[in-house]
Amino acid sequence: MTSAVVTGIGVVAPTGIGTEEYWRATAAGESAIGPITRFDPAPYPVSLAGEVPGFVPEEHVPSRLLPQTDHGTRLSLAAAAEALSGSGLTAAEAPEFGIGIATASSMGGFEFGQRELQHLWQLGAQHVSAYQSFAWFYAVNTGQISIRHGLRGPGATIVADQAGGLDALGVARRQIRKGTAAVVTGGVDSALCPLGLAGQLSTGDLSGAGDPDLAYLPFTREAGGHVPAEGGAILVVEDAEFARERGAQVLGEIAGYAATFDPDPRDPAADGLLRAARQAITDAGLEPGDVDVVFADAAGRPAADRREAAAITALFGAGGIPVTAPKTGTGRLYAGAGGLDTATALLSLRDQTIPPTVHVRATDPAHEIDLVLGRARPAALTTALVLARGRGGFNAALVVRAPRPGKPNHTKE
Repeated sequence: MTSAVVTGIGVVAPTGIGTEEYWRATAAGESAIGPITRFDPAPYPVSLAGEVPGFVPEEHVPSRLLPQTDHGTRLSLAAAAEALSGSGLTAAEAPEFGIGIATASSMGGFEFGQRELQHLWQLGAQHVSAYQSFAWFYAVNTGQISIRHGLRGPGATIVADQAGGLDALGVARRQIRKGTAAVVTGGVDSALCPLGLAGQLSTGDLSGAGDPDLAYLPFTREAGGHVPAEGGAILVVEDAEFARERGAQVLGEIAGYAATFDPDPRDPAADGLLRAARQAITDAGLEPGDVDVVFADAAGRPAADRREAAAITALFGAGGIPVTAPKTGTGRLYAGAGGLDTATALLSLRDQTIPPTVHVRATDPAHEIDLVLGRARPAALTTALVLARGRGGFNAALVVRAPRPGKPNHTKE
């Protein structure tokens, strides 16, 4: 099979707009969790979130698109523009239908939809924007990015909560193996508005803590839910031979991927995340011992944390591999998390350092995992495993590998 390689990364996250700004803050163990400022959270039991600070839409989105885009779509357009610019890829460099797109979204344009519903209730139907017909929709990021950059290849939108970002990357690799030259892929979510928060509250998974240092503490005895957040990452994934021919810089390879559902009707007691992780490693042609670091899903709920820790120790042994969850500094980004964790893993492989899990001071010893705490940990890294789970029983795992000097740009299996 043709190798799928990453040649561009674009990030819009609470800890930084732009890949290098985000990575500097993440490697330094900085946190962006703080009081919600986008609206008054006083009537709600949740007051903290990971907001993208200082985002000026006019600096990232053409003026003609501003009336028809939700805040989340604007974030995705900014991330896609950075990823494509970094890769050097343009539509003119590929066959007419040679560049596809696959993005993930959990909530679509909630803020846009809420505003137009308010117009309907308060002012009447004639005051509802015609763009409401699509600006709220889950597939809008896929559509707007493809139109903006002239991407006419296969298109897809994945809705699988936090697992969706990894699933989008899996779809991208599948399309490349079918002959597509490149795919713009990843995920961005934003639903930090009253309507969006109300939907998230219905899960019962959000932390009600008012102290940012205590709100999101996965794998600890104090774990009490997660902090909602916005943002994500978009990546450019290419056929390795196509990337080589056009002289692109390869940032890493999507070496393995798998997705599973809970429960498995054949074995209801089997853990879906463990199955996904094991299958992704096998898909990469590797053994667990070949993996150097795990980027955890880190749900922040005691039962879910126990299952994830058990899956990790089943594969690697108790304390057998460094584990990190940089999302404790951003909050959980829903569909944006998989792409952002994958981007973080690639940056970790590049700089040979594992970013810390901020706010967490000590793990629950019962989990038996080596969670990277306090500060970044230097390490010899070639391969990373990224894990993600979504509500509704979705599990996904992705293996990324550092560029291999002297190796061919494609392999046959």
